Amino acid sequence: MPETITVAELNSRVKELFARTPALNDIWVSGEISGLKKYDSGYYFVLKDANSEIRAVMFKNAIPRLGFVPTENMKVRAFGSIGMYVARGSYQFIVEAMEKSGIGDRYLAFEALKKRLGEEGLFDASHKRPLPQYPKTIGVVTSASGAVIHDIITTSESRYRADILLAPAMVQGEGAADSIVAGIELLNRQGVDVIIVGRGGGSIEDLWPFNEEKVARAIYSSKAPVVSAVGHETDFTISDFVADVRAPTPTGAAAIILRDRSEMLSELDSYMTRLNRAITAAIDGKRHSFEILDSKLSPEKAMDSLDMVSMHLDDLSSRADRSLSDVLTAMRMSFSALDSRLQPQRALEDMHGLEERVEVSLERIQTAARVMLEKQTGRLAAVSDRPEMAIDGILRDANGRLESDSKHLEGMNPTNVLTRGYSMITDMDGKVLTSVDGMDIGQSVTIRMRDGSAVADVTKKERQR
Repeated sequence: MPETITVAELNSRVKELFARTPALNDIWVSGEISGLKKYDSGYYFVLKDANSEIRAVMFKNAIPRLGFVPTENMKVRAFGSIGMYVARGSYQFIVEAMEKSGIGDRYLAFEALKKRLGEEGLFDASHKRPLPQYPKTIGVVTSASGAVIHDIITTSESRYRADILLAPAMVQGEGAADSIVAGIELLNRQGVDVIIVGRGGGSIEDLWPFNEEKVARAIYSSKAPVVSAVGHETDFTISDFVADVRAPTPTGAAAIILRDRSEMLSELDSYMTRLNRAITAAIDGKRHSFEILDSKLSPEKAMDSLDMVSMHLDDLSSRADRSLSDVLTAMRMSFSALDSRLQPQRALEDMHGLEERVEVSLERIQTAARVMLEKQTGRLAAVSDRPEMAIDGILRDANGRLESDSKHLEGMNPTNVLTRGYSMITDMDGKVLTSVDGMDIGQSVTIRMRDGSAVADVTKKERQR
């Protein structure tokens, strides 16, 4: 009967086989470092070339023999042996010594493309577009099954609400670059306000689609501004340089695009405070003008003006009387001189004629004085009404401005925007449902709205044609 052994025994035999095989021990292997991570126990990385790769580890007891600090994409020659990790049944290259041999091909390709696109102007600050302050629709190009879209939706729930439109795309592997380009173009056709292009962290191979030229040119040609959120904060890709804004993480991208609600309320309070101050200052200024106007147009001042007009009229009347008296005296003297030479009857007639002319002149002067007095009295009455008319006009103007400013502030109130009917339907596991094909009759779903959520059962579904 054939021998039966456990899995652990099988892996132990393989480990012993590796140890007894000279071709797998004390050998030099050249390759490029990828996925480098450092732990207390040592360096863990992948050693690869253009055709293959192998997991490698350099334990901490061998690190002091290094004359340099290993970095991602570094080409090295590693000395060591093949070992088996029995618990997992995986083999790895155990590095005992290592030396640098150059820069990785991926890194050289990255730097060459970065230099060429930079010279073409794809990274110029003049092409960077500002993000919309209050976007209505956010497009996201990422994997439909990854954590990125979930993190973006979760972050958006505590901030200014916006519709989120997902363009599912491959984010690593063969064909990923074409998938990302197609997602960007689709969202631009849908007319979104801003686009997030991103994925979680990974090795340079995992992130390489975001270093391809076709993705860079699609971002540059996008009608909507693009936020690049690829990998972790320490990861940089060509997409980061060409995008309008780089976010350290996908969650950070949502925080950059959507304003915090508490921040918006604080800003609104600041606007209200400034408006109140402006209105108070305007009212105080008008009140000061009223006081100046009142001091000039008070009844006491008006009576003083009337008294001055009356005095002027009295003076004119006195001057007219004196003039008439002088004229009569001179005429009487002339009459007396001529009396001896003129006939009495003729002189008497001339006297009566002169007296009539004098009376007519006197009547004209008195009429003119009365007209002048009536005009001054009318002006005084009109002036006495002006303060009330001026005050009414200013108050109407101030009320109009206050009403206009109030309407403007009401338009800026974020709560009005939040009531425009945004909602999201998910299944009971929290998966977003975007099509009736994803629903079943009798299935329970959760409807999320701006002020809460509700659970409903699907009783009927109909696909739009």
